[in-house]
Amino acid sequence: MKSSKKVLLFSLALLLLVVTGWSGWTGSAAAAPDSGKTYVIGTDITFAPFEFQDVSGKFVGIDMDLMEAIAKDQNFKYEIKPLGFNAAVQALESNQVDGVIAGMSITDERKQKFDFSESYFESGVVMAISKNNDTIKSYEDLKGKKVAVKTGTEGYSFAESIASKYGFTIVPFDDSSQMYDDVKTGNSVACFDDYPVLAYGVNQNNGLKIVTEKEAGGSYGFAVSKGKNQELMQKFNTGLTNLKASGEYDQILEKYLGENASGPANQSRWGLIQDSLPPLLTGLGKTLLYTIVSLFFAFILGLIFGFMKVSRNKFLRGLATVFVDVFRGIPLIVLAFFIYFGIPQAFGFTMPLFLAAILTLTLNAGAYVTEIIRGGIQSIDRGQMEAARSLGLPYRKAMMKIIIPQAIRVMIPAFINQLVITLKDTSILSAIGLVELTQSGKIIIARTFSSFDIWLVVAIMYLIVITILTKLSGFLEGRLRRG
Repeated sequence: MKSSKKVLLFSLALLLLVVTGWSGWTGSAAAAPDSGKTYVIGTDITFAPFEFQDVSGKFVGIDMDLMEAIAKDQNFKYEIKPLGFNAAVQALESNQVDGVIAGMSITDERKQKFDFSESYFESGVVMAISKNNDTIKSYEDLKGKKVAVKTGTEGYSFAESIASKYGFTIVPFDDSSQMYDDVKTGNSVACFDDYPVLAYGVNQNNGLKIVTEKEAGGSYGFAVSKGKNQELMQKFNTGLTNLKASGEYDQILEKYLGENASGPANQSRWGLIQDSLPPLLTGLGKTLLYTIVSLFFAFILGLIFGFMKVSRNKFLRGLATVFVDVFRGIPLIVLAFFIYFGIPQAFGFTMPLFLAAILTLTLNAGAYVTEIIRGGIQSIDRGQMEAARSLGLPYRKAMMKIIIPQAIRVMIPAFINQLVITLKDTSILSAIGLVELTQSGKIIIARTFSSFDIWLVVAIMYLIVITILTKLSGFLEGRLRRG
């Protein structure tokens, strides 16, 4: 037990060191020359033209340009944390970020939890259909059909308010690009979204066309938690007023929504793939990093709880069983939400995204590694342990010299399989804003609307890595059998 405690303390200390070194991977900073506090601002970078990432990797759009201009005007520093809309709102609730700017509509319900700035944009809702569809022309044509909407948006609220009247079914999505793809593939016949977002997408050849007049919509505002960060709120409002007075506000809107706004890039399919490879390879690198670091700690947990599961002590066996049942029984995405949003909100502290991701993957994989180690040890015939003990070997020495070496041969293929599973599981953590390979693909699609090409490249990258790992598993298994 003393050695187990030492291993656990060592692993926790190492985890803390790793997190300290990498916890800065949360976004890109835009700084003004000020030595004061740096505010962390959550956003959704898949909501063009308000926030998206350009080819160079810079966060751009109406919201991003406004934030940069206001920070410069008011002389404060900020850091953008790309999370996705739903994750950004939850991060604000749990005080993981200081504010959110993400095309967020000001509603009475949201005012119960957040303080909003003065409106910086007056929106409105329109309906769009596939550009090849000539049958849907009004709300009456939606009866008995499915309509795609993005959760948390004005379009979702509007669609919900008229769904029963016109008899259509709502299909919710987290990203605008997914919603548009659902319409283009014919699974949904139409979608509702904020006018500037849809108009920008149509201008970028997203495959849709707008068929209704703009409905009265809500106002967009910058949000902070209720009663908190009032200094930041005051700076935002003052800066916004100054930008409107100087004309810079109108210049920002004109840049993205005016007649001279940039249209779709005249780019070949191969050119798009070439431009997309650097951020996708960066995302793949982060995926491998999260996988390797989390499996390192999962292996330590697995060793501790695996030996506890084959222990002769009933209490230790019970404790290990509870660990395995809990972390195998909770879906990974629920565990991620609980660790990143739930725990910090309950105890009033901020958790780095990298730490939340590593903890989630480590606890999930650790439960499975525990069972791999238990199964490997128990697969060795009991007679070998009895024979060793009868020859006078202590229990621990018999385990280390006779049982464990044989069990490792059984365990290695299962370890490689767990490595593959954990690598793929990192994609689920894009739901809390982790920018790995899958999230990198979503960010590119939000700008280019080229779902087929980008998802094909992402799938091939996953396939190559997983095939290499599978071949490695087969090679090691063969070597062990021959040995």
